[in-house]
Amino acid sequence: MIATTAAPPAASVPRWRRPSRRTVIAVLVVATVAAYLSVRTPGAADGDDAWAFRFFGGVRDWVDENRDTSPLFLYGVNYLRLGVVVVVDAVQALLYGLGWAGLVAAAGALTAVLAGWRLAIGTVAGFLFLGVLGLWEQSVDTLVLTLSAVVLAVLIGVPAGILAARVPAVGALLRPLLDVMQIMPTFAYLAPMALLFSIGEPAAVIATLIYAVPVTIRITALGIGEVSPTTVEAATALGSTRWQLLGKVRLPMARPTIVLAVNQTIMMALSMVVVTALIDAPGLGQNIVQALERVNVGVAFDAGVAIVVLAIVLDRVTTRAADRRPRLPLLAGAVAGTGLLALIGLRSEFPEGWRFSFAGPVNEITSWIEFHWYDVTEALKNGISAGLLDPLENLLVTTPWWLFVLVVLVFGSLAGGLRSGVIAALAAAGVAGLGLWQHSMQTLATVLVATAVTMAFGVLLGVLCARHDRFTRGLRPLLDAAQTMPSFIYLLPAVALFGASRFTAIVAAVIYAVPPVVRLVERGVRDVPPTVVEAALSAGSTPRQLLWKVQLPMARGGLLLAVNQGIVMVLAMVVVGGLVGAGALGYDVVAGFSQREDFGKGLAAGLAIVLLGVLLDRLTQGIHSAKGAKA
Repeated sequence: MIATTAAPPAASVPRWRRPSRRTVIAVLVVATVAAYLSVRTPGAADGDDAWAFRFFGGVRDWVDENRDTSPLFLYGVNYLRLGVVVVVDAVQALLYGLGWAGLVAAAGALTAVLAGWRLAIGTVAGFLFLGVLGLWEQSVDTLVLTLSAVVLAVLIGVPAGILAARVPAVGALLRPLLDVMQIMPTFAYLAPMALLFSIGEPAAVIATLIYAVPVTIRITALGIGEVSPTTVEAATALGSTRWQLLGKVRLPMARPTIVLAVNQTIMMALSMVVVTALIDAPGLGQNIVQALERVNVGVAFDAGVAIVVLAIVLDRVTTRAADRRPRLPLLAGAVAGTGLLALIGLRSEFPEGWRFSFAGPVNEITSWIEFHWYDVTEALKNGISAGLLDPLENLLVTTPWWLFVLVVLVFGSLAGGLRSGVIAALAAAGVAGLGLWQHSMQTLATVLVATAVTMAFGVLLGVLCARHDRFTRGLRPLLDAAQTMPSFIYLLPAVALFGASRFTAIVAAVIYAVPPVVRLVERGVRDVPPTVVEAALSAGSTPRQLLWKVQLPMARGGLLLAVNQGIVMVLAMVVVGGLVGAGALGYDVVAGFSQREDFGKGLAAGLAIVLLGVLLDRLTQGIHSAKGAKA
């Protein structure tokens, strides 16, 4: 017989109850506020003699002194630069050798073969319009740099994408590198490239290549990875070798996706080429930079329209080419005809008499707006600056760096997991170590305000698109056009309305970032299962209840992804806003290009921008992974 002992009644033992998550967060928030009030600083300005400035300045001096003697440059960097110069010279000789008439004819013929005769008419009209604007030479220079970078990106990116898809170790190795390259704002590429390759075309092409090639690699890998396993197994069963599988099965079946990769590479390259005007690259970017410096919106508008025309032509041609299989004899004929025209060497100058400029009318409209809307625009600018931007900036600037790092670590770990919190905290500590704390916090405040406004517009328009098909059809052309424009273009309406200020950068960033946010929010709401929506409607939910209690909570993953993309794009644009009075890190980078004594500070500012991007990306990605996946 087994003896049993009765357990004591559970109710008689006092038990400690674990506090809820909300309680823990509330306690931490109170502790953070108390800590801030106790240790806040006066927010002293950044010095001009930080170790990072001296270090990067010393690096520049070393590079200048050893450019012609060090093996690193003699057998590495200089040969790379020379190779890029060869590519640029070849593309330049081809395009300028065609002359303006030959280039227009060749562009039309290639478009007819690749995308159809209707688009060929549009291409011819678009190229002629570039000349009519009086920007033929600048447009061809922009095209030269873009095509040079795209050629190199395709030569490097497609094989790398195939390797990433076929060899898991290569894919795992490339993934974090591509992540960092894609979240780096465009400004951050310029300083290192100018340091290694000097200012001018080679540095511009290499910076553009680094900016654009991640897209080529990722989309190519996606296309190769999506080839049907059944088809591959059938080809293998018929005795195909590894190379035959690649050349006759995988690449042909992935052709539409690879053409899409080329399309996106062209768009990215065109966007970056315009920015490289800051390191003395020729082209339309020079017109925009000079016009922005003189606050001449009309001249900048002409150059902006030319860039938009180029972007639309290249985008439409490559998009349509993805859906068509060109006839090889016709394609060969068009290429041969282009080469023949280049050998003949036609006149390259566009006729002087065919000129038209928007500059005068646009400047008149701008003046009218400044005169009649001054009170409205000033009230809006001052209201948001005084009510939102200044308090947030003051809060961040007066926060000690160690408290900021601690807050990022604790709240980042709670929201997105320990890994995300640690990476974000290390990035914040890195920003503090560069000696640009005040400017970094000013930039962060601008980014947060711009992101909040972007999300307000993006969620509103995205929800409307998801619930009203007519609204979607009306808005889609605007979103398509907005997503093909380079970032510099968005500065123009902002400068016209609000002049040169921090608020101008916010407006430009909102215009730049809203289109992708709208698309992601729309996709997230539309992806809510119809059965769930029907069940909620059957239970008597009103449209308002359906949105707030069903669709938005279930679309949380899409919303968090939209926040992530919105932040990354806003950061990129806010930094460019340094050209129009936004100051902070963007201005430091620009000053580093133009003044030798500020080079070290400019390079440190570029690194601080990268670290801010990593901080914001890791936090939002971590929240997306932790919360979005549950949605």
